[in-house]
Amino acid sequence: MAHGSSPLSSMPSLYVVATPLGNLQDISARAQAVLAGVEVIAAEDTRHSQRLLDALGIATRLVALHEHNEQAAAGQVIRMLQAGQHVALISDAGTPAISDPGARAVARVREAGFPVVPIPGPCAAIAALSAAGFVDNGFHFVGFLPPKSAARRADIDALRAVAVPLVFYESPHRIVECVADLAAVLEAEREIVIARELTKLFEQIVRVPLGDAAAWLAEDANRVRGEFVLVVSGAPAREGLDPQAERVLALLIAELPVKTAARLAADITGAPKNALYARALELRGD
Repeated sequence: MAHGSSPLSSMPSLYVVATPLGNLQDISARAQAVLAGVEVIAAEDTRHSQRLLDALGIATRLVALHEHNEQAAAGQVIRMLQAGQHVALISDAGTPAISDPGARAVARVREAGFPVVPIPGPCAAIAALSAAGFVDNGFHFVGFLPPKSAARRADIDALRAVAVPLVFYESPHRIVECVADLAAVLEAEREIVIARELTKLFEQIVRVPLGDAAAWLAEDANRVRGEFVLVVSGAPAREGLDPQAERVLALLIAELPVKTAARLAADITGAPKNALYARALELRGD
């Protein structure tokens, strides 16, 4: 806990600090105080983060912690903590360690016995979900899909039975291919929210049928610019068989004979065994 007027703990700690996605006004007063108070900030891109610190009038020293040096940088952070220093961890934007570098460093710091303190704030996935309008109870965060189409489609196919909205991150140079693969693998009647440049000048958030998403992107070259969050509605309910039963059956059918898979899926989910057996035959192509 903080002591006196300091935002920092009495014990050397790693502070995982969320920073703005784009709009500088989204940084919290606590985040600013922590970034100004620690001895060192470990940043994904020190040049990018230096501009943020300059805008906030913060002169704390930066060191690099990115995907290519995370293990070595984590060791450096631990040595700083052992020397009695407080360290903050930030990514280029949003909450660190969520589809960004930092999770391995956090794990190493915890294993070394030092506190890890979250300083909550902006998160692109949560921002997009809050504006999506899906009323499902929960969501499934995926993050970035594989860069190659075959692997990407395989990962999407593995998510087909998930009953809650799926949340993806995507970059501008792969957004068209990613949306095309989503539409090719998932049902066209699903809805997709395309959120780009969140909190920035050209922020855009639309909700369209998945089957129409590629055409929407193609209508304006500006629509494929920026960083993207995609939110796709969950698996549509099948008559007589709910998405949970579908998911369990799909897992079992990959390893077991049709009759055994249908029987076990019925025992687990309570869905009708005959309906599960018929669906299992469909999945097997029998």
